[in-house]
Amino acid sequence: MIINTGSRTDIPAFYSDWFYNRIEAGEVLVRNPYNLNAVTRYRLDPEVVDVLAFCTKNPAPMLSRLHELDAFRQLWHVTITPYGKDIEPNVPDKHEVLKSFQELSRNVGKEHVVWRYDPVFLSDRYSMDYHLRAFETMASELEGYTGQVIISFIDLYQKTKKNFPEVREVYGPEQDALSEAFVSIAEAHGMQVIACLEDARLSQFGVDVSGCMTKEKLEDAFDIRLQVPAGKAQAREGCSCLLGGDIGMYNTCSHFCRYCYANYDRATVLQNRELHDPESPFLIGGPHPADLVKDADQQSWLDLQTSLF
Repeated sequence: MIINTGSRTDIPAFYSDWFYNRIEAGEVLVRNPYNLNAVTRYRLDPEVVDVLAFCTKNPAPMLSRLHELDAFRQLWHVTITPYGKDIEPNVPDKHEVLKSFQELSRNVGKEHVVWRYDPVFLSDRYSMDYHLRAFETMASELEGYTGQVIISFIDLYQKTKKNFPEVREVYGPEQDALSEAFVSIAEAHGMQVIACLEDARLSQFGVDVSGCMTKEKLEDAFDIRLQVPAGKAQAREGCSCLLGGDIGMYNTCSHFCRYCYANYDRATVLQNRELHDPESPFLIGGPHPADLVKDADQQSWLDLQTSLF
C-alpha cells in the first residue's frame, strides 16, 4: 500500500520530529477529517508499506535523519514556485529550497524526487513573462536532480476564494501558451512536464496528462509492479493517481499560502499547532474517550511474480 503524508498538510516542513517518532513506533493514528472520533491505525512497516509519498515545500527538516527511512521506498514531490512572501508568507527562501531539493536528490536518487511548479496563477506581478523567466531559472538549477516537473493551474476551491479573493483562473489560451513554453524549457533541462488533473488538450504541447502519481509512474520510479485492489486508489474525480492512505490533518500547515485548499483560516491552524505533541500517535492532540479506533486493511501490493516473457 501507499502511505501519503502530503495532501492535507506539510509534515516534513513542520512535523518532522513527530514523523520520525512514528516511524520508530511503527504506527500512526489518523482521524477521519469528516468524523473526528473515527480513527484509523496505520502500520508504518516496510513489509506492508510499498511507498512513502511526501509532498512538501520544505524538505530541509527531514534531511539530517533520512537514513531512518532507508528501509522504505520514498517518493518526494517538492513544490517550488516563483511567488514571494505576499503569497507564501512562511515558505523559506527559494534558493534554500532549491539547495534542499538538490541534497534530497543526492540522497534518495533523482528518480524519486519530483519538482512541483504549482499552482500557476496570473496577476499584474506574476505575469506570463514572469513565470517563464522563473521557470527557466529553476529548471536550470534543478537540471540533473530530477527528470519530472508537475504543473497545475489554480483551482478556485471555496477555501481558496475565501482566503485569496482577488485571484482569478488561468484561461484556456493562457494555459496553452504557458504549457507549450514550459515543455520547451523543461526538455532543454532534461525534464518531462506532467499535468496534475488538467485538460487533456495540453497533450498536444507535449504535456503528460496521464496523472502525476499513477500506478504506472510509481512502478517506473522503483522498478516494481503493483497489484492494486479495487477501490484502493483514493483520488479526486477524474484523477488517476494512487494517493493511498493520508496520515496528515487539515488546518495544520503554517506556510499560510494564500491559495491553500487545506486550511480554513489562520486562527484554526494556530489553535491546532498548540495541540501538537511530537510524542503523540496523533498529529494533533491525543486520544479522546469517544474514539473508535480501527486498524487499516494493509497489505503489500507488490507483484512478486516473475514474468516468463
